[in-house]
Amino acid sequence: MNAPAPAETAAAGSLNRPLIISDCDEVLLRMVSHFADWLGEEQGVNFHLEGNSFAQAMRWQESGEPVAERDIWHLLGKFFDTEMDRQDPVDGAIPALNRLAEHADVVILTNLTDERQESRTRQLATAGLNARVFTNQGPKGPAIQAILEEYRPSKAVFIDDLAQHHRSAADIVPHVTRLHLCAEPRLAPHIDCAHAAGHAHARIDNWNDALPWLLDWLDGDMQQEEPSA
Repeated sequence: MNAPAPAETAAAGSLNRPLIISDCDEVLLRMVSHFADWLGEEQGVNFHLEGNSFAQAMRWQESGEPVAERDIWHLLGKFFDTEMDRQDPVDGAIPALNRLAEHADVVILTNLTDERQESRTRQLATAGLNARVFTNQGPKGPAIQAILEEYRPSKAVFIDDLAQHHRSAADIVPHVTRLHLCAEPRLAPHIDCAHAAGHAHARIDNWNDALPWLLDWLDGDMQQEEPSA
């Protein structure tokens, strides 16, 4: 996990404010739709997502053969290195987090390699969100635990679009409230639901409904219990 050193940012967690830890792609910024367009326009790859498998979704235009796993990772890396300007905010996401930031610390936990931390920070700032960005690879539970140890918030909520990260959080930091939010219509119907699996407290796929839920959480009006599997 990588982020600016605490001296470089005002870690308001010293005041024990509530803490919001949010993913980025398909939660705050649209990614899959732009990735698919770029693949077809510039990389000679057709992207037709059926279910939630990238491996099955990507095929070379000339041969019709599936794109090999090593090439999928190469293309994803190239997209984030050269095409982040294509990404636009999810409807309502940036205003929602800026409103929440009036009452809580907001940090971003994104599964990008560490050398892309600065570009992701700039990307979000350009979109209107000035927030500290932590990069991570693999399950997010350990990264959330490290963030909590630094900020020591009064309470925390974790927002992510992928069920496996909620499962990781539930295992390692079960006291953290967990909201499963996938704002990409191509993905949302097909991905595993962390709420149904008992690893998230709620599943809400749009910010019009997520913001009131989170404001209630901030106000302490939601007397939530741990979800049951």
